[in-house]
Amino acid sequence: MNPRCAACDLRYERGPGYFLGSIYINYGLTALLVTIGFYALYFGRVTSPQAALWIVTAFAVVFPIWFFRYARSLWLGFDQYWDPAPEEDATEDEPDEDSESPANW
Repeated sequence: MNPRCAACDLRYERGPGYFLGSIYINYGLTALLVTIGFYALYFGRVTSPQAALWIVTAFAVVFPIWFFRYARSLWLGFDQYWDPAPEEDATEDEPDEDSESPANW
């Protein structure tokens, strides 16, 4: 994952454990879909209870791996909406104009 956004220069990870909330999003959505899916298969009499259990178990393994990046994106958007990054975060790593870098010679 890139450390900053190419368009707006937003630093993605504000600190250690920043994306921990995305795990809750991923887990919550997976649990919700597995629960709904199992009961839909079970009460809809689409498959046997044993087959429904195997189907939702496979889904519970594959879905979080696929949804990982989307959960991080949702968490980042949620956090940026409710707790925007300070303006100085966007320019924190930029060199000063007086620095001795070749770009400033």
